[in-house]
Amino acid sequence: MPDQSDYELMLLIKRKQHKALAVLYDRYATLIYSFAMKVLKDEQAARDIVQSVFMRLWTTESDFNPDKGRFSSWLLTITRNLTIDLQRKERRESAGLVPLEPEQLEQIPDEFALSPEDSVMRGSQKEQIRSAYRHLSKQQIMLLEHFYWQGFSLSELATIYNQPLGTVKNRLHQALKILRRHLLAEGEGT
Repeated sequence: MPDQSDYELMLLIKRKQHKALAVLYDRYATLIYSFAMKVLKDEQAARDIVQSVFMRLWTTESDFNPDKGRFSSWLLTITRNLTIDLQRKERRESAGLVPLEPEQLEQIPDEFALSPEDSVMRGSQKEQIRSAYRHLSKQQIMLLEHFYWQGFSLSELATIYNQPLGTVKNRLHQALKILRRHLLAEGEGT
């Protein structure tokens, strides 16, 4: 069973094969934990996220589709969503913005690079993103950070920034357009 693909293991999990879940746990628990830990900076919360992710795999009806991307990316999306849900819950309880630090741009874990080629590609992508970020204003960077990394919804941000929802949506859209334009230009230059 350890030599089976992630997709094959997910098919076995759908048939409630405990060993398949154990194999995926062995493969990805560290990745999930490191991602959650970098975002939450709380060991117990990161452990809870790991447990929640694997409970979700065991109970979910949604399927991983290998034609749409890598399993690790799909798994990190689940992790990110659960992490954001936890952050939102905590924020509702304490209310307020988390101060931004420049190193928060480094929050994507490197541990899931499976080969040297993946590591080189990932480093190149990070550098392209850093380069594209230089074309954004501080307010645009803050909006992206709050929305994507801290998990605020657009309506929450509209309330926090004391601006209409449409304005916040438009500013986010404009920031993403700038990033996209510069990322495409960077990609063509390489």
